[in-house]
Amino acid sequence: MVCFDILTIFPKIFDGFLQESFIKKAIQKKKIKIRVWNLRDFAQDKRKTVDDKPYGGGLGMVLKIEPIFFALKKIAKIKIEKGKCKFKKGQKIIFFTPRGQIFNQKLATFLSKQKQIIFICGRYEGVDERVAKYLSNMRISLGNFDLMGGEVPAMAVIEAVTRLIPGVIGKEDFLKERKIKHGFVEFPQYTRPAIFSPKKGVFWKVPKVLLSGNHKKIEEWRQKRKIILEK
Repeated sequence: MVCFDILTIFPKIFDGFLQESFIKKAIQKKKIKIRVWNLRDFAQDKRKTVDDKPYGGGLGMVLKIEPIFFALKKIAKIKIEKGKCKFKKGQKIIFFTPRGQIFNQKLATFLSKQKQIIFICGRYEGVDERVAKYLSNMRISLGNFDLMGGEVPAMAVIEAVTRLIPGVIGKEDFLKERKIKHGFVEFPQYTRPAIFSPKKGVFWKVPKVLLSGNHKKIEEWRQKRKIILEK
């Protein structure tokens, strides 16, 4: 079982995500565990303060290191040795940043073999850099663009990783994907109707070969148009 832990100041964002689709089924099958933690519960003052103004000035607020540290101390059982954080085997604490490595299929496969994955979801102007420097052992980016926080990236990574865990999307489907030597194959997919008319005189058609029933030609058509996702 892979345990996903999410540190966020907006835990309710995940309510719908956890109750829908194959994520819910994966939880019910005990293939994964997802725990959402409110960082305000780990704040060190009565006001439950989780952010403050940035040193040196600037717009916006920055998430403080203290709530994140104490959350990780409880959730990840982290220990500090010789001024550095010691991480357990099979434990990845992910910090989302544009400076991180680009998330891809290869990384999703790697993460699917871990025991515990913890997401630090930033907000506002960002997170105290010491979190990335001392409390994280993996930095990930979904691409060269900005989001308001790390919650959406966390959902994306959880979904990409969960579908790779054996028994989540069905044994036969999973094994079929795993047999592909160089990665995961994607090709154009169509369904009914065979002809769709968005307006008079305009017709968007399904390729004839897919309607032919000739499996050999269909396979050839797919092979020519397949996209190999990095393994």
